[in-house]
Amino acid sequence: MVYQVPPEPPHFVDREEPQARVLRLVGERDGRPPGARPLCVAVRGYPGSGKTELAFRLARKVAERYPDGVLYVDLDDVRRDGAVDLADVLGGLLRSLGADWIAPVFGERARQYWSLTRDKRLVIVVDNARYGEEAEALLPASGESLVIVTSHGPLYDLQAGAAVELPLEPLAEADALDLLERVTRDARIAAEPETARELLTLCDGLPAALHVAGGWLRRHQGRALPRLLGRVRAELDEKGIAPVERVWDAAYRELGADAARLYRLLAAFPGPSFTLAAADALLGVGAERAEDAMDELRLAGLLSGAGDDGRERLPQLLRAHAGRKAEADGHADERDAARRRLVRWYLRQAQRADLVAAGPRLKLAVDVPPVPGTHDVLFERADDTGTSAKRRAYQWLEAERHALFGCVRLAYAAAPDGSWGTAEAWALCEPLWTHFLDHPHFADHIDAFRTGVAAAQRDGHVRAVVRMRCQLARPLWEQGEFDAAEREMTQALAAVRAGFGQTAEEQRTEERKLAASAEEFRGMLRAAQGDWETAAGSFAAARTVHEEIENAYGVTLQTYRLGEALAHLGDLEHAAELLARARADFAAGDRAQ
Repeated sequence: MVYQVPPEPPHFVDREEPQARVLRLVGERDGRPPGARPLCVAVRGYPGSGKTELAFRLARKVAERYPDGVLYVDLDDVRRDGAVDLADVLGGLLRSLGADWIAPVFGERARQYWSLTRDKRLVIVVDNARYGEEAEALLPASGESLVIVTSHGPLYDLQAGAAVELPLEPLAEADALDLLERVTRDARIAAEPETARELLTLCDGLPAALHVAGGWLRRHQGRALPRLLGRVRAELDEKGIAPVERVWDAAYRELGADAARLYRLLAAFPGPSFTLAAADALLGVGAERAEDAMDELRLAGLLSGAGDDGRERLPQLLRAHAGRKAEADGHADERDAARRRLVRWYLRQAQRADLVAAGPRLKLAVDVPPVPGTHDVLFERADDTGTSAKRRAYQWLEAERHALFGCVRLAYAAAPDGSWGTAEAWALCEPLWTHFLDHPHFADHIDAFRTGVAAAQRDGHVRAVVRMRCQLARPLWEQGEFDAAEREMTQALAAVRAGFGQTAEEQRTEERKLAASAEEFRGMLRAAQGDWETAAGSFAAARTVHEEIENAYGVTLQTYRLGEALAHLGDLEHAAELLARARADFAAGDRAQ
């Protein structure tokens, strides 16, 4: 019999579940009537994820059940300008099946193929299909046959139920480590687990990338693993994986203008995942065109589709490929315009989420108006009840935190001369403060707030510098870094004492509120250090300022904090009085504490 599948590779890991599923389905197919539809399995995943090898492995495992032949065709071998001449493919299959002559045109070849395959028990592996119609044209006329189709993206034009879909995810870290250890048998991997983990992260769970990394390790047995990590990273970022790179290049060349531009721009997206709304902001051409572009990227196998959280992810190796295309085909103006639009869109959404989640409060940055070519996230809905809008806003801040942190860095680095980005960098830190109070991610928030301090200094915005230093101090002291927190508060209070210059009366009120806030932060720092006497003095001073500027919420909050401090100092009667008053005022103002 004809057998066109290569011998198995030395190493193969994971994929037990899809193999067991296919073997179970094959066992259930016995006794299908002549002319029935064959079992069709569609294996989908990124190039380099091991789709073809899984298809080969399945074909080898079931070959004995299909005595009439195991055939293989790679559609990319015959693809020209994105299209496949299916008549040529059928001609090759007919020759493999031993046809004495080949009909001249597609229709006749199809009928000849059906006649020749009727009642046969065949396995046919169709590799690198891009459209369902390519696979449909190659199905044998035998319900006793098995067809395994691989594709980079979903085959949307296949009818529901026409194929058993097997989406192939990248290898989990444990399986990726297993493969790398089998490929290399290198003691350095176990000896330096942190560097090995970085290497696995770099490879994104793609077996093809792990084999490239393993090759480097085998070639350079005497070098330290950290040094090799840098070489492997440079190799993958600059050149990619040769066989996979050709597939990605071909897919990219066939993209429409919007999809190609979105792909290039995603290379520098500031977070590990994104939504349609963020892609819309990146493109700036409207939600419908952005959605069409994302669908096109999925179909091309350059996006895998949203996960359970509704967010799309671009693996690092694909992101590096997109970066190479951005350098080759994009231009600086395109990238700069997209960065500005994306940062301003994220700042606007974060400001809106902040207002819904925390309500009106002291804020220094100007509200960003609607960003042309984008649409806003819907935080408040007509049928909302209770705190659903507030919960939705907090959830958005948490889900988008990586992009928000990335936007702070992106904005600050965008223009060192301050022409744009500087004000946006510290402005983003204001809603990130609300996020910190609800979901503290200490390392990320500390990094963001440090950047906020630097941005406010570059911007020459003294009030923002005070605000950013206070925001930075709290996560520092909550992590036990009291000396660092003390330095931030000392400089913040020095700026307050120096004054903010001549300002209008309305601004003067805001500045006094900011000064009271800084005094409150100093009291909180002292409380964290156990110095409740100094803390009580700070809270009392802050309360006095709020009383003078008639800020009722500020008075109530400082009353509460002062009562708490007095309780620690043993003045329980006065503390109880203040705490009761604060709780009553909070309840009257519909604010919980």
